[in-house]
Amino acid sequence: MPAVKLDFGPHDIGCAGIAMNKEALKEEADMKKSLGAKIIVGATPVWIVGTYDTAGKPNLMAAAWAGVCCSDPPCVAVSLRKATYSYGNIVRHGAFTVNIPSADYVKEADYVGIASGRDVDKFAKMKFTPIKSDLVYAPYIQEFPLVLECKLLHTIEIGLHTQFIGEILDVKAEEAILGEKQIPQLEKINQFLFSPGARTYYKIGDYIGKAFSLGKEFEK
Repeated sequence: MPAVKLDFGPHDIGCAGIAMNKEALKEEADMKKSLGAKIIVGATPVWIVGTYDTAGKPNLMAAAWAGVCCSDPPCVAVSLRKATYSYGNIVRHGAFTVNIPSADYVKEADYVGIASGRDVDKFAKMKFTPIKSDLVYAPYIQEFPLVLECKLLHTIEIGLHTQFIGEILDVKAEEAILGEKQIPQLEKINQFLFSPGARTYYKIGDYIGKAFSLGKEFEK
């Protein structure tokens, strides 16, 4: 039987290999199930936003569409629906506080997200102590371990939600949650998270390593 000459070179082999790899990657990607355009991001923080209403009554609401958005100036963002009582308070006074609860207050935090400040005094209902910030016109919760005092910096209309970006003027923390260099420690805060897809709460897990350090092994 005569020999068959294969008319391709190293470049062709490489292209064939790339094509095979692309097909393999495509097969792996296709194994993921499409869930559609939904807000399923694993977990979000649970923040309690403090404001004053038109009568000067302290009010609270729970915000899960929230997070850090800038380092300099230090800023956080919370996204609220216009229908919420706190929306008008922030627009009117240009200030709010972010109160970060421990897991000991998960029931109270959940209630704050259920009830409206139009109908109930949430501070009184939850037996929280309102403290007037000396930096912004907004109250914070004495019983919570970590508080951010924010002045409104930007307002962004997105869609159903409006994003309020607040510049952090001060962070107040209980001595008991502070570690090295006066930095709050997650395990001491005992913070919890919200799962949007499942509508459930979870405590933060174990320490797994130092950021900007673990990955350095790949530089070797």
